[in-house]
Amino acid sequence: MAESSATQSSRGHRTICLPIPEATYRQIIDDPRAFRRTLDDSFRRMPELFPRNFDDGYQLMGHRVSVKQGVTIRRILLNDGTAYSIRPSFLMPYMTARVEEVEEPLFLRRFGVPFWALAHVFGRDPMYWYRLESGLGRASIVGTTIKGELPEHGLADEHHQSLDGQKVYIATTVAEGCCLGAEPAATAGTDDLKAAYGVFKEEARNILPEYAPATVSTDGWEWTQAAWKGLFPNVVILLCFLHAWLKIRDRAKHLKERFAEISRRVWEAYHAPDRRRLAQRLRRLREWATHHLAGIVLEKVLALCDKRPRWSIAYRYPEGHRTSNMLDRVMRGLNRYLEVGQHLHGSQEACRRHCRAWALLWNFTPWHPATTRKTHGWRCPAERLNQHRYHDSWLQNLLISASLGGYRCPSLQN
Repeated sequence: MAESSATQSSRGHRTICLPIPEATYRQIIDDPRAFRRTLDDSFRRMPELFPRNFDDGYQLMGHRVSVKQGVTIRRILLNDGTAYSIRPSFLMPYMTARVEEVEEPLFLRRFGVPFWALAHVFGRDPMYWYRLESGLGRASIVGTTIKGELPEHGLADEHHQSLDGQKVYIATTVAEGCCLGAEPAATAGTDDLKAAYGVFKEEARNILPEYAPATVSTDGWEWTQAAWKGLFPNVVILLCFLHAWLKIRDRAKHLKERFAEISRRVWEAYHAPDRRRLAQRLRRLREWATHHLAGIVLEKVLALCDKRPRWSIAYRYPEGHRTSNMLDRVMRGLNRYLEVGQHLHGSQEACRRHCRAWALLWNFTPWHPATTRKTHGWRCPAERLNQHRYHDSWLQNLLISASLGGYRCPSLQN
């Protein structure tokens, strides 16, 4: 289902979104000198929002008035002949709405509030809110979310969902608490997963052409690991310890007191401070299990012990992820969102945009205030990752971050 390319169109994304208050915008829009000063000042402060060859020079090339919003939109022409529109962040893409009118309804969409419920409370019709949300999925998830260095350590897994009754697999990539990829794949085979995870690779390499993660944490599904090895041959695959434990837990929790002892010994091995003590604790776990357990429970405990070489790899990469906890938190949110919406429907492209839009909502919508207090005032995963926000409005922060569609490649020629 995922194409070999991401969401970058053949013409590129030609809209630069800037944090200009409406009052200021109305003052400068009919004054070419003031408009140019504002544009140049924005480029000095936020060059990542502009095309990479913007500093080669540009000229103002006219304007148009949005019939929908009654706001004038100016265009500029770079010296290479490429034209761009300048959109203030208080307007949604394609002039579909003002941010202040749709910010609260879109916040509720992170939690899967149905479109008909939004229409009932906020007006319009369900398809209006559907199109408004899915339109966010056109932007690059990686380029919109990350404004600094790309993470070296990530996690990946597939979320099982249904598309009009047919099973699909949403290839989910997570790093630093942010969802950096959510691409539906028709099967869980290597080729389809490689294409789905390849969208993350393409978006990341739009920022840094030589980007390759140091590690990725996965469960034991060999096709996931093969897909990542095919995309990044030098990536180190870290096996998730939690998945091995869950296989034991699901078969041993009826053992009551003995289950508590199994749990203690398994996690004692996990918390070993180095590889040598990990090996010692796994040997002791094996000896104890051989004398006290039987059947499928013994089999799963011994299987965990047999993976000692795989667990040992993680000690070479202390910043890597030994469990999938971070990924699981993201996937629980995605699961709730899709369950409330009765899973996926419509065309494959519509489903792609639906999943991608949710990823950006996860990254930019604010946390609970109590969580914000624990993160030194950063209100969402993207802000915490970048240690920066462009605007106090979470939706304007998202739209500004998605300037040029989140892509930072040099301008494309007409």
